Amino acid sequence: MEIKDKGPQKSFFAPLLGWKNLFEKPVTIKVPKVYREAAPRYRGFHINDWEKCIGCGTCAKICPTDAITMVEVPDMKEEYGMKPQRPSIDYGRCSFCAMCVDICTTGSLQMTREYIFVSPNPEDFYYAPTEKGILKKEPEEIKIGWTRDENSELLDLDRIVPEHMPAEERSNSFVEFVKAYSKEQAIAEAARCVECAICVDRCPEHMQIPQYIKAIWKDDLQDALKWLLKGVEDQNNFGANPFSGVCGRVCTHRCEEVCSIGHRGEAIAIRWLKRYITDNVPAEKWHEIVKFDSPKQNKKVAIVGSGPAGLSAAYFLASMGYEVDVYEAMNRPGGVMRYGIPRYRLPDEALDKDIAFIESLGVRILTGVAVGKDITFEELKNKYDAIFISTGLTLGRSTRIPGSDHPNVVQALPLLREIRDYLRGEGPEPKIAKRVVVIGGGNVAMDIARSMARLQKMKFGEVHVTVTCLERTHEEMPADMEEIEEAIEEGVKICPGWGPKKVIFDDKDNIKGIECVKCTEVFDENKRFNPKFDESQLQYYDGDMIIEAIGQAPDYSYLPEEWKQKIQFVGPRILTNNLRQTAIPWLFAGGDIVNGPDIIHGVADGYWAARGIDQYLREQK
Repeated sequence: MEIKDKGPQKSFFAPLLGWKNLFEKPVTIKVPKVYREAAPRYRGFHINDWEKCIGCGTCAKICPTDAITMVEVPDMKEEYGMKPQRPSIDYGRCSFCAMCVDICTTGSLQMTREYIFVSPNPEDFYYAPTEKGILKKEPEEIKIGWTRDENSELLDLDRIVPEHMPAEERSNSFVEFVKAYSKEQAIAEAARCVECAICVDRCPEHMQIPQYIKAIWKDDLQDALKWLLKGVEDQNNFGANPFSGVCGRVCTHRCEEVCSIGHRGEAIAIRWLKRYITDNVPAEKWHEIVKFDSPKQNKKVAIVGSGPAGLSAAYFLASMGYEVDVYEAMNRPGGVMRYGIPRYRLPDEALDKDIAFIESLGVRILTGVAVGKDITFEELKNKYDAIFISTGLTLGRSTRIPGSDHPNVVQALPLLREIRDYLRGEGPEPKIAKRVVVIGGGNVAMDIARSMARLQKMKFGEVHVTVTCLERTHEEMPADMEEIEEAIEEGVKICPGWGPKKVIFDDKDNIKGIECVKCTEVFDENKRFNPKFDESQLQYYDGDMIIEAIGQAPDYSYLPEEWKQKIQFVGPRILTNNLRQTAIPWLFAGGDIVNGPDIIHGVADGYWAARGIDQYLREQK
């Protein structure tokens, strides 16, 4: 006979067992007269450290009962990486689920063990918590309740890093060493974004970062490309970036510096996600996806310089229907992007893809035409309705130390240009010394040091490159930390805290090296460049070639003196209004000569200059 298991059976006396509790005395708490200590992880009233809180609004987005509203705080100082708002909680709606605490990007929002609050005014239960909480206690008196742990963490704090070519392998060539994201990697990295949009304010061009990251997460690259190249279409393409392929590789990624996820983990890889979009949408489909339907304007604009600012201005003007000619003295367009950035960071193919799309809008780029020599500035003024100048910082700065006039003391930017021409077969082999000293601590210094290290490795089989700079630590150096770390991996020796004193020669007037003096202070109390030295501490670095990479200066020789007298300058830079208009109404300026060297800032200058030129020409009508 088979006996089937019917599972646990209730006792015959089960109904009777409940009666035994009938006469038990219930536990009663006389609230608020009697206070009972809550459990250690009790989910009570909130506190919020306003010094930590950045107003990202992630808590409000995740709240399942819509109990949290972000409210503007009057007179709160606006700064990059923080919104002037704080969460306000409606305790009539709050379910005390603690999801707001679990997802808080900075850890500013916490829950206490406090659970008793009595007030006849219902408005008191709608409250923007501070570190004193709703009970107005001092922080040291407050007992923390629920805390986030690994089981309740709602953020993915670890960045997905694309494959990098190992240092030993990459130092033997100029091949781009950072690989692109795969589809799976890009979607996973995009999923980390909480769409707080704090990054948008920090980006000089105000790119619509959350929108294109969300499009990646949805695997809709066509929509992502539209956000990159058109921005907010009904707001004059605000936030668009025609050099998204370039910026996806070499942008200074200021947006990542303020990423809310970066407060507790690693910032979203915004730059690499941008590259993923442009790399994975075929160039022949860009026009089909991104269309501009502006009517043709009967006006012509000349642009002097084909760097990021000049070509961006051309892009936006062409999208508005203007006829645009770009004049470039070099044989190829791109400016600093073409000739100042090594190809292991920015290959020609990526730059050419962006420029080709700009040209496809009708922009005409005249290379090998130097304004002031091949065509005068007066001729441009007579031929065009407006002019935008963006000629960059093309002149190097010298240390002017004794011996710096020697032929083997060279400037970084011209040498970088020679290297790019040589690698594409358009120029002779540059001088490659066995021992090189680079003076400078910025990204240009890192670029030339790493380039020379590669050339030495390819020609001599070993690296002997030394970088010395005034800044006393790696952290003080203006170069990106990743550039410094990668340079060290590739064999470059970096020696911060030393200023050049004089070049040392042998009996035959050949360079032996450089003598440096200890730098004790770079900036004074007002943050002005005012280095101080300890002359008793000297350091010698051996080298056959000295490369100066201490900054660049503009060349305004193409501007006639009469127009130069009318333009206002702040030091070497041109002063403009917010639409990049100079003191001469028909002349606009942008890029390095206005805001200093930075590609994404140049793109922003191009955008606002296009808006300014459009406004000026419409007023002329």
